[in-house]
Amino acid sequence: MKAQQIIPILRIFDYQKTIEFYIDWLGFEIVWEHHFEENTPVYMEVKKDNIILHLSEHHGDGTPGSRVFIWAEGIADYHKELIDEKYKYNRPGLEKTFYDAISFTVDDPFGNKVIFNEKVDKEEHKD
Repeated sequence: MKAQQIIPILRIFDYQKTIEFYIDWLGFEIVWEHHFEENTPVYMEVKKDNIILHLSEHHGDGTPGSRVFIWAEGIADYHKELIDEKYKYNRPGLEKTFYDAISFTVDDPFGNKVIFNEKVDKEEHKD
């Protein structure tokens, strides 16, 4: 087997809070949304660069409190962008980890955590 893509499914409970957090603050874009009919739970795909998440209001699609661990580049710059937004509900700290990465964690309104990481480059991250 050779995996082509891995897409985590995170449980959400409130469409407006989802948009405020994932779209307006983190900068993801909605790729598509699905409802079986009017006034039913949403299932959506969001993406930022090559990060793709599925977000679902459907019971049984994921457990609140799940974590998504992401390796990326430009973490310090992205962290600064988010802090500069002054989002009312989240001000993550940037840290150096025991596994030689710089990292920050954001907690979504539904108890899920998205952990952004970048391998430490001794020269680039010396400060």
